[in-house]
Amino acid sequence: MSGNKESTARTLVVALVVSLVASVFVAGSAVTLKPIQRENRLLDRQRSILAIAGVGGASLSDREARDLFKQRVRAEVIHLETGETAPDLDPDVFDALAAAKDPTLSDSLTAEQDLALIKRRERYATVYRLEDADGSGRLEALILPVRGYGLWSTLYGFLAVKPDFATVVGLGFYQHGETPGLGGEVDNPKWRALWAGKTLFDDRGRPNIQIVKGGVDPAGAAAGHQVDALAGATLTSKGVNRMLVFWLGEQGFGPYLARLRREGV
Repeated sequence: MSGNKESTARTLVVALVVSLVASVFVAGSAVTLKPIQRENRLLDRQRSILAIAGVGGASLSDREARDLFKQRVRAEVIHLETGETAPDLDPDVFDALAAAKDPTLSDSLTAEQDLALIKRRERYATVYRLEDADGSGRLEALILPVRGYGLWSTLYGFLAVKPDFATVVGLGFYQHGETPGLGGEVDNPKWRALWAGKTLFDDRGRPNIQIVKGGVDPAGAAAGHQVDALAGATLTSKGVNRMLVFWLGEQGFGPYLARLRREGV
């Protein structure tokens, strides 16, 4: 009887040791892999920014993408309410999405304000300037981070505009959970291509971009402000529309864009 007890105890001790060793191994692997995962996420974001701005294709190696981003893109953190640059915040470190969850770095939005359905808006955001390849520093495109709720998920992406701060260069999303074949068609290159050249504001400087169900009439007076809705994805299309109106307005990048226009940057 005592032999059975000793055998059971020995089995339990071995199982406990194995579990502890496995836990240490898993924890160690997580710590080791975390910097690599962070670096991969950064690279994916850089690739997205370059692609939406119209430079750098999928054929670029990781090193080429990093080098191109470093050569052509300059990031800065801005204060959304004033539109002014925040020189004390390092764009390589500042995390706007984390800030949006921090009550000391973000503000809650009223139902009337919250067109993008994000609940809280960070007070600072990182913007990206694509500069000319000749090294002159001339602005070629401005890339703004945007996010908003579609049908099933929050879509995270970038909007690139020309130096007139009104004409679309590109729009794309790097993360979402919309339905494949329906709302997931926001990733479709054909739909993304419809955005190039569209005008984001009316003659009075107010956000004016419309995603139209049933298709845009090319001869219509508003065609320059309109994009075809995604087939079978009305709510995702409306979500993208609301998102853009929000981020181009006073709660988003409106004050920043107004400053750039005044200063002729």
